[in-house]
Amino acid sequence: MKRVQINLEFIFRASPTILYRFLTTPATLIRWFCDEVDITADGVYTFSWEGSEEVATLVEDIEDERLRFKWEDADNEDEYLEFRMSKSAITGTSIMEITDYCDEDEVKDSSQLWAAQMKQLKQETGG
Repeated sequence: MKRVQINLEFIFRASPTILYRFLTTPATLIRWFCDEVDITADGVYTFSWEGSEEVATLVEDIEDERLRFKWEDADNEDEYLEFRMSKSAITGTSIMEITDYCDEDEVKDSSQLWAAQMKQLKQETGG
């Protein structure tokens, strides 16, 4: 099955600083993204969902702006998961852009999953 890149954008009232904290701190990650997470000093994140584990390495970290992870078991070494945060000069809202990869026939499901996770993150960050 062909793998494709998906790009999604979500609007938040929370600042990029708050969003960044919710992407990098175990106590906040478990509130919206995973059941458990272990982060090592060298930037290896072990995420757990219902007993299943996925390991990712943080390969790019620009505080309050961008995080890029590489999944240990990715099918293609060029694939990554990226969160980009910025503030709109016009509206004052924060914009979260997500880049992820999935099988060609899973784009709709992956997009819906991210939308549900972003809805939970909005609730946790106050909008």
